[in-house]
Amino acid sequence: MKSDTLSEPPQAPPQTSEPVYQVHVFFCINERPETHWRGSCGGKRSRQLCDYMCRLAMTLGLRRIRINHAGCMNLCEHGPVMVIYPEGAWYKFETEQDVAEILRSHVVGGRPVPRLALSIDPSTLHG
Repeated sequence: MKSDTLSEPPQAPPQTSEPVYQVHVFFCINERPETHWRGSCGGKRSRQLCDYMCRLAMTLGLRRIRINHAGCMNLCEHGPVMVIYPEGAWYKFETEQDVAEILRSHVVGGRPVPRLALSIDPSTLHG
């Protein structure tokens, strides 16, 4: 027979001041119809390039770095785009070589990649 008493909820692990991930990379993979006036990152191979960065990071044995697919980041005209936190650094990329350079230089080495950096004027963002 099943007991009607509720057990205590499990205790949460103690909180640490250190973040779970040291670096978090988000790739916009949003897809719109090919005829949409703003375009889309997903239509420019962003999902495949994100997956490539994930595989490369695993091959390099990187830990405490998270690489994620993300929905629309509202920078469609500039895409494909990614953002890296904690810095909030934005990049435009087109090839596996671009993605590998960003991973090795910025994510691992802490050195931005100026040729791929994306500077956005917030007043130009769509609502």
